[in-house]
Amino acid sequence: MFFITPLIIILVILLLFGTFFVVKQQTSALIERFGKYTSTRQSGLQLKIPIIDRVAGRISLKIQQLDVVVETKTKDDVFVKLKVSVQYKVIRDKVYEAFYKLDFPQDQITSYVFDVVRAEVPKMKLDDVFERKDDVAIAVKSELNEAMLNYGYDIIKTLVTDIDPDLQVKEAMNRINASEREKVAAQFEGDAQRILIVEKAKAEAESKRLQGQGIADQRREIARGLEDSVKVLNNVDINSQEASALIVVTQHYDTLQSVGGATNSNLILLPNSPQAGSEMLNNMVASFTASNQIGEEMKKAAARKENKEKSS
Repeated sequence: MFFITPLIIILVILLLFGTFFVVKQQTSALIERFGKYTSTRQSGLQLKIPIIDRVAGRISLKIQQLDVVVETKTKDDVFVKLKVSVQYKVIRDKVYEAFYKLDFPQDQITSYVFDVVRAEVPKMKLDDVFERKDDVAIAVKSELNEAMLNYGYDIIKTLVTDIDPDLQVKEAMNRINASEREKVAAQFEGDAQRILIVEKAKAEAESKRLQGQGIADQRREIARGLEDSVKVLNNVDINSQEASALIVVTQHYDTLQSVGGATNSNLILLPNSPQAGSEMLNNMVASFTASNQIGEEMKKAAARKENKEKSS
């Protein structure tokens, strides 16, 4: 009697554990009765007939990801490795197909990815593979959706996450890229140099124009000054020839004074001939005489003006 009671308790506990079972969230459980599928149970506390029914398996309804690396050749005969990431999940209403029709769904998906990638990439050149990788991903998704839908799988997204050409090809691409950038940099440097040369030429032209204008203005003012000087000398009874000689001598001495004022300079005046020296001396004497006459005449004119003012 004492042995029967614990045995009954153990049997009851086993029956309870065999009757009740729990299915986790985002999971489906498949129930078989004597080896035959009977129902699919969703998340929560579930019941089954002990010994008769059993949980044949559980399948996740979460989104899963499978990464497939495919090596293939492009149209320009470059071997390249593509990493394709496939995101998929089991359709809730097709758990039976997903569980019973495929033993290894990842292998099935991998086969389709290989088939599509090796059919699409050989149509493209290497540069096109980089630019049109989304086209490859769309082609893989379309093919997988059509094939895996019958097995209860929904392809959420396919992504080409990596494109890895051969190492020598990558180095060549880097050299091409570097050469293109150097070419563009050289073009910009050439444009900059050309702009500098043009602007410098414009500045020099403007400087020459302003310099010429300044020289012209200077000569114009010198001519006006000479004209005024000649008029003043004519007013004191000095003819034009004498006035010109005086102006020339004055400019000559101004030049000598300017040259002599420079430091570390020596000035030697050598006449070309004795006759030329004599003529120069005569001209200088005449100039000094004319200068004295001008001074005397200016003093007399000033005295007359002063007497006139006093008498008035």
